[in-house]
Formats: sequence, C-alpha cells, structure tokens
Amino acid sequence: MIGASSGFGVEFARRFAARGDDLVLVARRSEPMAALAAELLASHGATAHVVPLDLTEPDAPARLLAAVAERDLAVHALVNSAGFGSFGPFAATDPDRIAREIALNVTAVTVLSRLFLPALLAAPAGVLLNVASTAAYLPGPNLAVYAATKAYVRSLTEAIWAETRGTGLTVLALSPGPTQTEFFAAAGSDGFKVGQILTVAEVVDVAFHALGRRNPPPSVVAGPLNKLTAVVAGLVPRRVSLAVARRLTAQ
Repeated sequence: MIGASSGFGVEFARRFAARGDDLVLVARRSEPMAALAAELLASHGATAHVVPLDLTEPDAPARLLAAVAERDLAVHALVNSAGFGSFGPFAATDPDRIAREIALNVTAVTVLSRLFLPALLAAPAGVLLNVASTAAYLPGPNLAVYAATKAYVRSLTEAIWAETRGTGLTVLALSPGPTQTEFFAAAGSDGFKVGQILTVAEVVDVAFHALGRRNPPPSVVAGPLNKLTAVVAGLVPRRVSLAVARRLTAQ
C-alpha cells in the first residue's frame, strides 16, 4: 500500500484488511503507519508490515522490492496512492519541488508498477491500482505539473490494462476529484478544489466497485459530475476547455 500514512492509502489499507489480506504499508512517515498497523491487527487480524521510504529517492522502489523479498512475502496487489501537487504559475514554481513531484507522481509509480508486475501477473487474482486524478483529463493552468503527471499515470495504467488483457490481472486507473485529505495542506493551496468533492470512503467505494466488475474498465472517474466534466473536456475545442480551466484554477 503506497502512501499508507494518510488519505486514500489508509482507507485502501482498511478495505483490503477487512477482506482478509495482510499488507505492506509504505510512506515517508513511520508513526502513522505503525498506528494503522496496530489498528488493522486489532480490527481485522491483519498483519501489516511497515516500510518507511521516501519514494522521491531514485532507489526507493528497488529497496521496497528487496524489503518484500527479505520478508518472503507474496504480493497480490499494488496500490499506488502517494502523490502531491504544486499550485501556481509554472514560471514561479520551485524547480526542486517540480523534480520531487515528478519523482513521486511519475517515476515511482512507473518503476513500482514494473518491478511488481511479474508477481501481480503470477498471483491468482492480482490487482494493480494507480491513483490518477480528474486533472488527468485536461491540462491545468496553475497546476501544470500536477495535471501532466496525472495524465501520465492514467495513460500508463490504461496501456498496462491493454497489455495484460486475458492474464487474470485487474488493472485500474482511479481518478478522484477534490477529496478531503492532507493533499491540500501539502500542496499549500485550495486551488485544486475544482469539481465534485467526495469523501475518501466514497472514492474508494468507486474503486472497489470497478474492481469487482466482471469486466473491469481501464480507468474510472469518481463522482458523476466529475465523470461528466471529464467527458465534456474531451469533446469541446481545446482552446475553450483551457479557457474554462484557467478561470476555474485562477489564483
């Protein structure tokens, strides 16, 4: 469970534990994960292995793979839910923050998906779930890097979905809209609050509903209004959609 110290990662961990799965919890902060591990053991009898890692570091995915191998764990599902965004004009955004944002939102998701894919394909009912965003459906003025990284996550995940059809692996890109997590505090702005706001539980409900379908789709948008917005964004002329997006994300 990547990003298991808050938000979607915590809720996904609870849902998987509730269905009888043991977990590997991964994030920078060890204390919240230790508390979550104790909760999962008490509530569901699930064993949760805590692996503190900064996934912006280039070797972090390989270190996670090694940590799983050292514990002789069989991985059946990978949920990439860690990520953060930057809000403001691209020209004024700190280059170091941009690099870390790309490292976490793009590089870590890509390398983790690749490293664990063989195990997921070998599992009886493997799952690869990558959290994208409704921002993946339209370039975002004032959140240019974030929207670009999430468009990448959506594209990558949908391609893996197509490549692994018929293998028994379920691959899903989940695109939430604005959700009440620690994301806004980490971003330092409420400018990301564009679209239908759902709770974390509601978003995770959408993901599990999609995963439980007989023929799961490659991607799903959480919230009917957000889904409509994503569809419309792909139909109207680009100049028009960008003008609307610029007004919605204006500082």
